[in-house]
Amino acid sequence: MAQFLQQVVSGLASGGIYASLAVAIVLIYRSTRVINFAQGEMGMFMTFVALWLIDGGWPYWAAFFATLAMAFVGGVLLERIVIRPIESAPPVTVVIVTVGLLIALNGAAFWIWGGETRSFPSAFSTRPIRIGGVAFSIQDFGIIGVSLVAVFLLYLFFRFTKAGLALRAAALNPEASRLVGVRVGWMLALGWGFASVLGALSGMMVAPLVFLDPNMMRGVLLYALAAAILGGLDSPLGAVIGGLALGVGLNLISTYVDFVGDTLKLPVAFAVILGVLLVRPAGLLGRTTLRRA
Repeated sequence: MAQFLQQVVSGLASGGIYASLAVAIVLIYRSTRVINFAQGEMGMFMTFVALWLIDGGWPYWAAFFATLAMAFVGGVLLERIVIRPIESAPPVTVVIVTVGLLIALNGAAFWIWGGETRSFPSAFSTRPIRIGGVAFSIQDFGIIGVSLVAVFLLYLFFRFTKAGLALRAAALNPEASRLVGVRVGWMLALGWGFASVLGALSGMMVAPLVFLDPNMMRGVLLYALAAAILGGLDSPLGAVIGGLALGVGLNLISTYVDFVGDTLKLPVAFAVILGVLLVRPAGLLGRTTLRRA
């Protein structure tokens, strides 16, 4: 039982990281109907920026919030400069552009910081605490808390602010939103800004666990994509549930199924994607759209 509880908590920590990146994927998918394959590289690049600030003498939390602010501005600028000119193009064009952005950000990180692996400081102690005779990592609880607080704050923004309501309307029905005065273009840019913030958050949470290098977010992006598809690509709540469920499920499978282990976690995530697409393409909480023939 002790091992089971430890794996559940550890899985929730991993799932919190997947969930925050999955919500970022959903935010952009809802507004553009395409998946941003550069989402992980955006988070990786901003994590390098955070390390640069910390190495420059900034306190951790000051660098953390400064990085989130720069990520927001960077996301808005990317939408305005890169995505806006092709918003009327076929979806495949936007997908190709996001793949190109992935390559560009990865190459820029190699060029600026090099390809060597670096250690990234954690905001939380790795010291274990004992609850009911079971040892848990403070770092795991910290990652769970930060990820869920970030998603909850985003929920409050969308639910209780005029800008959040306008952003939701612009994503769901841009034509009708324009008729009532919503500046749809800027709302979509705002969505990219928030998605970039969540990507940076994921990067700074995962870097202490896997070390920082230009390719560190590739696997995380695939897990986040699996979480988004599991929950529903048009459902932020589904992305959160899918991320947490995937994190816990993968941990338990790798622990109790001998032939899986850590090496086959990624194929299991791909199996989740394939299974959901075959059985319920809209995801657990996604909506199925019906069209007239």
